[in-house]
Amino acid sequence: MDSHNNKITRRALLKRVGTLGLTMAMVRLLPSYVWASAATTGATSTSQLDGTVIELLIDETPFRIGEQTGMAKTINGTLPGPLIRLQEGQTITFNVINRLKEDTSIHWHGLILPPDMDGVPGVSFAGIKPASTFTYRYPVRQSGTYWYHSHSGSQEQLGVYGPIIIDPMEPEPFQYTRDYVVVLSDWTFESPDAVFANLKKLPSYYNFQKRAAHELFTDIGRKGLWPTLQNYLMWDGMRMDPTDFADVTGYAYTYLLNGLSPASNWTGRFRPGDRVRLRVINAGAMTFFDVRLPGLPMTVVQADGQNVQPVVVDEFRIGPAETYDVIVNPTEDRAYTIFAETMDRSGYARGTLAPRTDMSAPLPERRPRPLRTMADMGMSMEGMTMTGMDMGGMDKNSSDDGIPSTHQRMTMPGKQETQDTRNMNKMSDIAMADPYHSTIPGAEPVRHGPDDHGTGNQSVAEYSWNQSGEPGRGLEDSNRRVLVYTDLKSLAPYPDQRAPQREIELHLTGHMERYMWSFDGKKFSEAKEPIRFRYGERLRLTFVNDTMMEHPLHLHGMWMHLENGTGAYLPRKHTVVVKPAERLSVAITADAPGRWAFHCHLLLHMEAGMFRIVEVTDRETEMRS
Repeated sequence: MDSHNNKITRRALLKRVGTLGLTMAMVRLLPSYVWASAATTGATSTSQLDGTVIELLIDETPFRIGEQTGMAKTINGTLPGPLIRLQEGQTITFNVINRLKEDTSIHWHGLILPPDMDGVPGVSFAGIKPASTFTYRYPVRQSGTYWYHSHSGSQEQLGVYGPIIIDPMEPEPFQYTRDYVVVLSDWTFESPDAVFANLKKLPSYYNFQKRAAHELFTDIGRKGLWPTLQNYLMWDGMRMDPTDFADVTGYAYTYLLNGLSPASNWTGRFRPGDRVRLRVINAGAMTFFDVRLPGLPMTVVQADGQNVQPVVVDEFRIGPAETYDVIVNPTEDRAYTIFAETMDRSGYARGTLAPRTDMSAPLPERRPRPLRTMADMGMSMEGMTMTGMDMGGMDKNSSDDGIPSTHQRMTMPGKQETQDTRNMNKMSDIAMADPYHSTIPGAEPVRHGPDDHGTGNQSVAEYSWNQSGEPGRGLEDSNRRVLVYTDLKSLAPYPDQRAPQREIELHLTGHMERYMWSFDGKKFSEAKEPIRFRYGERLRLTFVNDTMMEHPLHLHGMWMHLENGTGAYLPRKHTVVVKPAERLSVAITADAPGRWAFHCHLLLHMEAGMFRIVEVTDRETEMRS
């Protein structure tokens, strides 16, 4: 940071927390935010913007990784764009200048603001024309870690994104001495239009991790000939692949941490004994990351910018658009690797925490790529469980449909308890101790109704259920502590404790062979009416995932309270990940009149049709419409 920025921040902190708070704040300000990549040179940048009026310039800039150079769309010449630091309670003005040859926009992801400032072309404003400037002006009504990105075409994939830190009015409920932003993203030198066209021609175009002949023989030896052939033939009959975890893989992507490739190895410094805050933002267009620092536990203190009751974990999965703030406490004079492995295990981003910048730590051993199971398809058949595990040797007490209840205790005699059994047992214990938890919407398996959502849906999950206590495919057998949604509890009771007055059920649908993604079997272009909320109502939005892929769903303009069984402490999120065959519910207070975007935050899924408009209307407006 430069001296001018330090003075502004210190004055604000002095007003809020007094002399002692100022001393602690000065310690936190010591490390510079060397975190972005200056696109032209590949060098690191300390670009940070604050104040009440901020100028952002969107332009094309050459971007280099190693010996390869491509063309990025950048904000103020860096990728990611500048770190924006705001103050809760201020009114901010952004002058966004478009020097591209096409329209552009900026969406302030997770910020609660007026609809005409939300930045979604065609929904709340017309976009920013070439050679023009658009002024965003709105009050900052929250604090925490957020980010901003273009909502125009594929510009987000090409580099138009950056982080936002909003300092709170009141002192934070946790302490730290170092503060770093960690922006994860994916970069390809292919044109995003070409990537999309390739997936339209062949959905598995980038998947080079398909099952090989040796796996067939291994499975025969483990399961027997007939069960193995049944499994292979079933996947073939559905025209699906159990290795399908990412539409775009490490074959096309280089995974970046603060704009730097794994070879460039971004480094944040610490002194042994420091409490280091890492603000992890997934700005990836199409990538889920599993994040860990081998040898260093993490304490999760915020999710999507909102304070949560601290929870200690060894690893967490972060979907596109989600953010998690964690605190680590390195006590040894050694380096630690920040390792963000992709969910499909085809690549990784990495960085380092170290006492000195010339230090590095070894990379952890790479894990084998996971496989989908019939549980991901919501099938009731041999081998299916609530966690998709092979239940051989488990006391599972299945229901008549072959699916165990979420509230039955699982044991594996003679084997160490895994992440899945820990979480299943925790949900069972909580349910017995607190009846509220036994009424998590969708906790018990729900059979799909007769509606198959037409030709826009390739398959239907026969059963769906709440999986918020499960870590996700590829992490289910981990002996590490993995964050799950049931771990998240808001720090204070959420203000609107009304029970939802009505429920809207929305099915997540898709057709991989046609690479078409939708809600309720209809692409956005086919959805003639918006989803209507009534102003002031409390409602439940239930997502049912009929596809075999995870979807990070983002609602603009309003918070979603994740119904994860934590009673009055439901966590507040702007993006929720819905697993295959999952039935996940959120409670919403419709307190933001206007038209808002709602979509899957996998960029190509949104572009392919997984997008809707939510309209919040009062009764008179609804009657007129």
